Amino acid sequence: MKYLANALLILCLLAASCEAQGLLGSRAPAASSPGRTAGRRDPNEKVFNVLQYGAKPGGKKDSALSFIRAWRAACNYRGPARLLIPSGTFLIGATIFQGPCQGPVPIKVQIAGTLKAVTDPSMYEEDFWISFENINGLLVTGTGTVDGQGSAVWKYSSGDARFPSSIKFNHVVNGILRQITSVNPMGFHISIVLSQNIRAKNLHITSPATSPNTDGIHISQSSQVKVSRSVISTGDDCIAMIQGSTDISVKKVTCGPGHGFSVGSLGKYPDEKDVRGVVVTNCTIRNADNGVRIKTWGGSAPSQASNILFEDIIMDNVKNPIIIDQTYGSKSNSPSRVKISDVRYINIRGTSASEVGVDLQCSKAVPCENLYFSNINLKYSGQRKLPFSSTCTNAKVNYVGNQFPPPCR
Repeated sequence: MKYLANALLILCLLAASCEAQGLLGSRAPAASSPGRTAGRRDPNEKVFNVLQYGAKPGGKKDSALSFIRAWRAACNYRGPARLLIPSGTFLIGATIFQGPCQGPVPIKVQIAGTLKAVTDPSMYEEDFWISFENINGLLVTGTGTVDGQGSAVWKYSSGDARFPSSIKFNHVVNGILRQITSVNPMGFHISIVLSQNIRAKNLHITSPATSPNTDGIHISQSSQVKVSRSVISTGDDCIAMIQGSTDISVKKVTCGPGHGFSVGSLGKYPDEKDVRGVVVTNCTIRNADNGVRIKTWGGSAPSQASNILFEDIIMDNVKNPIIIDQTYGSKSNSPSRVKISDVRYINIRGTSASEVGVDLQCSKAVPCENLYFSNINLKYSGQRKLPFSSTCTNAKVNYVGNQFPPPCR
């Protein structure tokens, strides 16, 4: 009986061990951390590596056609598809990733390497370097770098001349752009146009403070765009929300150097669409030329900018921390006809490099209405021995809580 009991005990232990191994073996894989490039992979997903379509790493040969061939194969595949740009440096000229695609959404683009732009401006007939167009369901992700090599062309920048954006979302619905690094674009870093339900997060965007017209993220005629947890250092607006921008959220973004978070410019062209529903919260602005800004052109056609919130913003040595400028960029003596209303500034604190901390220059034709200031605490950090102040022209302002600089009277 003793031997039988021992044998049964051993069998039980073996069975328990096998069951434990089976449970471990059948356990779903741990969820990827937000920093992981690929995330959880679909076992049915097919990977389309640009190398298999002729792309050459090394940064010497233009591989744009190979990228497009790989994209067409991925886009036309009827199963889950991923376009892979592996480690290495790839030189590409103007490239369009065109939809619609045939497979289930989203189609994925994984950038693990470095993309460098062809620097000859004559090679770009349109306003982009890399464009994603007419796609419903798109994920662009990776730990790679998009290098516009803009220093080769910035010296030619003048007036209304616009160099190509590094990445453009054009007619994209349900798109995600995450974890990409963008450096030194010729024009804007990222442009979002005529798109809906876009998420841009965990981005690192950088170019020199002197780089011209290099908006970090430029949004127009788009809705439900959310930008979060990103760092933007550039030569123009960190984020610009121009005509037709609605339901825009900017959260936990660090800006500077640059020209701050801007609504506008608005009113430069006829028949511009209204801007409404902009929320900028929990952000930090450092060593920037502007903080939170609304800018419109004098002599503009009628339009509106309304329902805008700037809340929980930290200013660190920022010129013009809070500014409305309705004479922006215009030599016209006619007032702007962009109506600004229902704008709230709540819990904005830090330091101002300008002796005027709040500067509201609104239009005499359509004065600003329902401006609301609550708990503004700014201190002057400059060298000049002048009173720290607010200025208000053609503005109807309501004040609640602490106000420094002192409110307009």
